[in-house]
Amino acid sequence: MAEHIQTLPLEDVIGDRFGRYSKYIIQDRALPDVRDGLKPVQRRILFAMHQDGNSFDRNFRKSAKTVGNVIGNYHPHGDTSVYDAMVRMSQDWKLRHVLIEMHGNNGSIDNDPPAAMRYTEAKLSKLASVLLQDIQHNTVDFVQNFDDTAMEPMVLPAKYPNLLVNGSTGISAGYATDIPTHNLGEVIDATLAIIDKPSITVDDLMTLMPGPDFPTGGIIQGRAGIKQAYETGKGKAVVRGKVAFEELRGGRTEIVITEIPYEVNKSTLVKRIDELRADKKVEGIIEVRDETDRDGLRIAIELKKDANAEGILNFLYKNTDLQVTYNFNMVAISDRRPKLLGIKEILTSYIDHQQEVVTRRSKHELNQAKKRMHIVEGLIKALSIMEEVITTIRESKNKQHAKENLVSRFDFTLDQAEAIVTLQLYRLTNTDIAALEDEHKELSNRLTALEEILGNPKKLMQVIKKELKAVKKDFATERLSAIEDKVAEIKISKDIIVPSEEVIVSLTREGYIKRTSLRSFGATGLDEIGLKEGDFLLTHVSSNLQHVVLVFTSLGNYIYVPVVNLPDHKWKELGMHISQLVPLKEGERVIHMMTVADFEQGGFIMTATKGGMIKKTSLAEFSTKRFSRPILSMKLKDDDEVLQALYITGDEEVLVVTAKGMALRYSLSEVPETGIKAAGVKSINLKEDDSVVATELLYPDHFIVLATHRGAVKRMKLDTVEVGRRANRGVVVLKEIKSNPHQLVGAVVTEDAGHYMIISDSGNTETGTVKSIRLTERYTNGSFVVDTADFGMPKTLITL
Repeated sequence: MAEHIQTLPLEDVIGDRFGRYSKYIIQDRALPDVRDGLKPVQRRILFAMHQDGNSFDRNFRKSAKTVGNVIGNYHPHGDTSVYDAMVRMSQDWKLRHVLIEMHGNNGSIDNDPPAAMRYTEAKLSKLASVLLQDIQHNTVDFVQNFDDTAMEPMVLPAKYPNLLVNGSTGISAGYATDIPTHNLGEVIDATLAIIDKPSITVDDLMTLMPGPDFPTGGIIQGRAGIKQAYETGKGKAVVRGKVAFEELRGGRTEIVITEIPYEVNKSTLVKRIDELRADKKVEGIIEVRDETDRDGLRIAIELKKDANAEGILNFLYKNTDLQVTYNFNMVAISDRRPKLLGIKEILTSYIDHQQEVVTRRSKHELNQAKKRMHIVEGLIKALSIMEEVITTIRESKNKQHAKENLVSRFDFTLDQAEAIVTLQLYRLTNTDIAALEDEHKELSNRLTALEEILGNPKKLMQVIKKELKAVKKDFATERLSAIEDKVAEIKISKDIIVPSEEVIVSLTREGYIKRTSLRSFGATGLDEIGLKEGDFLLTHVSSNLQHVVLVFTSLGNYIYVPVVNLPDHKWKELGMHISQLVPLKEGERVIHMMTVADFEQGGFIMTATKGGMIKKTSLAEFSTKRFSRPILSMKLKDDDEVLQALYITGDEEVLVVTAKGMALRYSLSEVPETGIKAAGVKSINLKEDDSVVATELLYPDHFIVLATHRGAVKRMKLDTVEVGRRANRGVVVLKEIKSNPHQLVGAVVTEDAGHYMIISDSGNTETGTVKSIRLTERYTNGSFVVDTADFGMPKTLITL
């Protein structure tokens, strides 16, 4: 026993076994044969029903009986897999022409399970009998079943190209297949065209068979994708449901869906549409109803009065399975190997199969006709000498002796002698003699015809064409799916997704953001905003639910937030921290927020840094479809940070102020436009150990307000600082003193009627009116407004 044990590496054993398993499921389970379009389990089911006489012209039989026959004789697998395959062949929303007729619950387009096999009854459909026709005439090869107790066909004769008509889907090891269903009449026309002209192009074939024809109908868009799939075996097309608008009383409209894309679950589609309505992802839908009944599929979507029906429909096309992409992947078993095939290769393989089927059938029929001709000739000869034949039989000892005497005396063959000795007496009538002569003549003609088929390829093709035309005449139906050249572009208006509603969006210095209705904002004073202790309002903007706010951070990032995604809070409430929307890095803080209605409106975003860099980037570059994390808006050096981010047209003037009291004024037209990830250009030429404290836009009739770390403020007219050039050093705006010189902590450009706030490092605040600050020239340090001993060191200057 030990000598039969092999020592092998585990990877070799696993590789070998998986290779065998893969070969099995590729060849004998998951992929269809190009010749009859069937997987092994489907072929075995149809053959078992045929063998059992369970044909279309007989009564229905219990499905369990068929499943038992299939498992016991041909397919040693679980009964569930066999019954599922059997049920699928009876579902007219899966197959273009069902191969099994079933009584009872065979599932539904809602993916309801079928009744158990003990409750349902089935029989072959009339078209399935066409697949099996002539199987008894030695038309295909048979092999022994799994236990060598019966024979089963390797392929069915298939009198029509079933692979294209009913399509196939399956997943095996390393291969998958997705072949759509087609119109039977069109497929046969294409087959006939290839027989007549083997060099025919796919373009010419598509005039006969323009594309798939799904049992669920629908509209197929994208002729170019279909052509690619027909040429290469791979391609894609868009399939959308068939929809109509119906007018209701009261001026309301109803979207009615009567056909859905192939293999879409209707109940899931209805549920998805209703979820979009309930979650307010789409505005204008009152109710979604599934009104499907015995008269056909019908989904009704009732809309509000004056709702944009076309816009809502486009939204449903984009966000539900009312429109799907069908990916062709036409893989089938050809010559016992999986191949990716175009339609010409599929139909050529089918024609080759039919040539073999008709040739083998003709040879079988020729042999049978020759045998019968031989018998008929013997009977005719015997009838002409019947008296001698009868005498010879009477003189014989038994049947065998009689046959031997007939062979020896009259030169009959053993087969002829057998026919003579078993001849019934009524056959001696003149009528029967004439019938034999007619049969002889008919057999002679039949032999001539069969020999011509076998000897003349053109005649063979004529037979194939005649049989295909007969199938088309008996079974062809009208096309169900419409074909459109182009894939329709889907444009969705914002008011379909989000209602147009004016709101206030606020952002605090600590990063708390909220959306507030105009009613709540108007009922509360600006000063009554909900804040954490020590926090203050950074900015608030009028916006709309259809707009987007961009929040800029100190680390050169921006956060893209659709306003509708912000939770609705009252003005007195705190709101949510920005980090609940997107993750922020340690030390990253918000610096500014702006609202955007349209990213294609033109203009730029200007960002400026503490280290004296500035950049100008087109607003359109800030549009994005992913907003789950901060997005880079300016590349920074390690120790730099962004101080300002503003929307500009590009021609404004800007004022750059540094901590050591330098100010530079220049036009933003000097700043070149750069990409969103660029670092920008130098804004001001900084002295050693100096840094920028503010970069502000200049507006007519505004003033410059400065605050120092010693608690002083000063106000200057704009023309106090002359216009210079970008990247220069600028001019001095503080008086130089040797002992404890002033350093600027902030600078703003504001209206005379505005208010300012100074915030200390200890969190204390000091507010005042801009107008109360004494107007001075450049070479002053302003007036003291706080005592740093009590107030703390001033840290920030803002306007209110």
